[in-house]
Amino acid sequence: MDAQGRGRDEGIDPADQWVLNPDTGDYELRLTPSAGRAPSASGSPSAAPSSSGASATRAAAPSSRREQAPGTPPADERAAVPGQRGGRRGTGRSESPSERGPGGGRAGARGAAAATGRRRTKSRKSGKSGKKKALVWTGGVLAFLLVGTATAGYLAYRHFNGNITAVSSDGAGTGGFSKDRPINVLVIGTDKRTGKGNEGYGDKESVGHADTTILFHVSKDRTNATALSIPRDLIATVPDCPTAQDDGTTKTIPGTEGQRFNTSLGQFDRTPSCTMRTVTELTGLEVDHFMVADFNAVKTLSTAVGGVDVCLAKDINDSKSHLNLTKGEHNLQGEEALSFLRTRYSVGFGSDLSRIELQQQFLSSLMRKLKSNDTLTSPTKMWTLAEAGTKALTVDDKIGDINELRKLGMELASVDSKNITFTTVPVLDNPEDKASVVLDRNKAPQVFSMMREDVSFTEVAAQKKAAAKEKEAAKLKGEMAEPADVRVDVYNGGAPSGSAQNALDWLQNKQGVLKSTNKSNAPENVKKTQLVYAPNQADQARRLADMMGLSASALKPTTTDAGERDPMVLTLGPDFVEAGTPLSAPRKAPDEIQRVGGDKQVCAQ
Repeated sequence: MDAQGRGRDEGIDPADQWVLNPDTGDYELRLTPSAGRAPSASGSPSAAPSSSGASATRAAAPSSRREQAPGTPPADERAAVPGQRGGRRGTGRSESPSERGPGGGRAGARGAAAATGRRRTKSRKSGKSGKKKALVWTGGVLAFLLVGTATAGYLAYRHFNGNITAVSSDGAGTGGFSKDRPINVLVIGTDKRTGKGNEGYGDKESVGHADTTILFHVSKDRTNATALSIPRDLIATVPDCPTAQDDGTTKTIPGTEGQRFNTSLGQFDRTPSCTMRTVTELTGLEVDHFMVADFNAVKTLSTAVGGVDVCLAKDINDSKSHLNLTKGEHNLQGEEALSFLRTRYSVGFGSDLSRIELQQQFLSSLMRKLKSNDTLTSPTKMWTLAEAGTKALTVDDKIGDINELRKLGMELASVDSKNITFTTVPVLDNPEDKASVVLDRNKAPQVFSMMREDVSFTEVAAQKKAAAKEKEAAKLKGEMAEPADVRVDVYNGGAPSGSAQNALDWLQNKQGVLKSTNKSNAPENVKKTQLVYAPNQADQARRLADMMGLSASALKPTTTDAGERDPMVLTLGPDFVEAGTPLSAPRKAPDEIQRVGGDKQVCAQ
């Protein structure tokens, strides 16, 4: 890019000047001195015509950039990016010791660069670990997050940062991910028909509802992930949504009950933050960030990666989605990729649930394509992908900066595709309206609970965690007291109103725990239900945990024994739904739920 900016590109593609550093996993700018700039006899670069010695400054730039932290701007230099010629040229940049030769010149920099090149040749075996650090996962999220590792330099930072569209999260969600807990990212595909060629898909006046919604949950230890699809026609409760207005005020958009999930976006001017709130209301999972994609995002991202490989178990000719493909494998991009994702009447039962399976297969294949060497080792493809991703998606204001995206991307980079599971919220046909669905109350709570408790849906990752869980589970093993001997005070620490009395009635009338008391609201709320007990009350705690389905992690033993008549303290948290509903997550997902593995290709039926 530097050479191109001075009219001396010599046929160089700017994107090909970005090289993967195997030690850091970042792409860095490498500028090779052009033939007309040989060093002088003194060891200093010859004075090529430039203003204020800019050429000499730029000649040493590669070695200095290698020493910079990714994304750190040079003190007084901005170079050009494609589409932006020239830029400010520094005149007073000080030389670092590594750039000076023995006599104070820059000959040492060239020698160091040559030595670095030799060392790089010897250390190519470490490239594999470097590539792993550059990986980020799944679908549109992966494409967007790859920006962080593909654009470590300040040059690209300015360019791509200008592409990002960020909107307010309106105080919804957690306020941002952190390293010490699981990560939840909500990806929303809208049905808005804006953009060239999209008006022909019908419903061109759509305000942009939540047509395709996937909640990506990444485990705390970053070993596994679950991608949960939420059907657009699911009957759900949309809560009240405080929403920032253009004039700086906040307007609360009233919630609704018994409406389709897709109305959580667009309807009544609802924003993505309202969809975040609706997902939390539905699943009990707090969302860290959201990303929104429209029809154009599908077309540009699939094209940027060089097409996505899909498989059909039969010929498909769908007049609604305009998909016309023969049985077998195909590589889809642009309009064809969008048509594939919109197809529903020609696959499965012709429902939105059948289309969700297609979407999951597509995203799984896209994930594998993006993590392939063919993509990761091509600076041109990475640049094109980053360009498409930053222009195509809208994100919340907490990650509206390339550096924040980079941090998020590196958190997700270690997830192995074989430990990623695509699944769908378990639903049943709505008996009152066959065009919509309702939660399967037997299976959906199990799925939500597994995600809240950070339980892997894949056996590989689950086995790794088994040893750590075994010690914790020991709390539940041993003798249990009789229900009549269990003493417990019940507090409401963030559960729905009336939960403490609901639990008390159930314990006394159905379980025979007569020595129980409703203590109303707890001094402070808890994140999830917990039972505090003394060592000499362990048998009582095990009995109560068995009754209520409490997990081992919910049991909080103290260090000293309690008096004979002292009660245990049960504090109900936001995870408490109603008495009799188990609060502990199952160790295994229900067998009947729909699932697609992240490392396998499945042919659409």
